[in-house]
Amino acid sequence: MGQTVAVLGASHKPERYSNKAVRMLKEYGHSVIPVTPGRAVIEELPVVQELGSIEGKVDTLAMYVGPERSAQLQDAILALKPGRVILNPGTESPALEQALTEAGIPWQHACTLVMLRTGQF
Repeated sequence: MGQTVAVLGASHKPERYSNKAVRMLKEYGHSVIPVTPGRAVIEELPVVQELGSIEGKVDTLAMYVGPERSAQLQDAILALKPGRVILNPGTESPALEQALTEAGIPWQHACTLVMLRTGQF
């Protein structure tokens, strides 16, 4: 049984890592929720415009937005209460990491694609 994974900052552009993550997560049998404003569909999946619109439990939040954007979304990330947060390369944020730790939400610096390929997801 796959996880429910929200991909924050999902892109419709196939060359972007966030798009590759959406495709690979689907391929590995996970339920994927692309989260980004301004798109209706990414990789044949309905897009959620904002974190607050996600219904149900999210096992993993895969971050693909930089620290300046995640700072604006910090309250929504904490309110989502994901089972864990993966801070992909370039998304590291000491402020968000501290807030996640204080909220009891596990997080890690990792690459979603590498984790999937190596069986560590």
